[in-house]
Amino acid sequence: MAARVTEIVQTRVHNPEAIVQAAKQRVPAPSVVGEHGRVMIIAADHPARGSLGAGGDPMAMADRGDLLDRLCRALERPGVTGVMGTADILEDLLLLGVLDGKSVFGSMNRTGLAGSTFEIDDRFTGYDAETIAAMGFDGGKTLTRIALEDAATPSVLENT
Repeated sequence: MAARVTEIVQTRVHNPEAIVQAAKQRVPAPSVVGEHGRVMIIAADHPARGSLGAGGDPMAMADRGDLLDRLCRALERPGVTGVMGTADILEDLLLLGVLDGKSVFGSMNRTGLAGSTFEIDDRFTGYDAETIAAMGFDGGKTLTRIALEDAATPSVLENT
């Protein structure tokens, strides 16, 4: 996967329009609901807020190549119908060509860094609805946290 990550970086630097082209060429899923009437979406937006742990490994998602490799393998699994992720992850997966036939959902807010004093302040810095539609994705995702003891909660609710 290291060579593929290098290729992705080179594409982002020298041919960034390839991302939009890959999105236009992606074969969408026939339905958000899989062939058996079930949905299994892989969540791939945790690293954006500094949550890198999985299982017993606190740094399981820290290495981009390993993360992309695991996501590619997960998307191949029977019953997995799609992925939800941040722009960087979804764009990498588009460039890898692994999103054909899968439902894709763009994460819209992931700035509330885990464990920070401003964790509740999860602003919309990712995809917006217009870009999600332009990319041909199936939808977007926001996360709204409510912390009764945090004065930032009302503005988070208002922005959402």
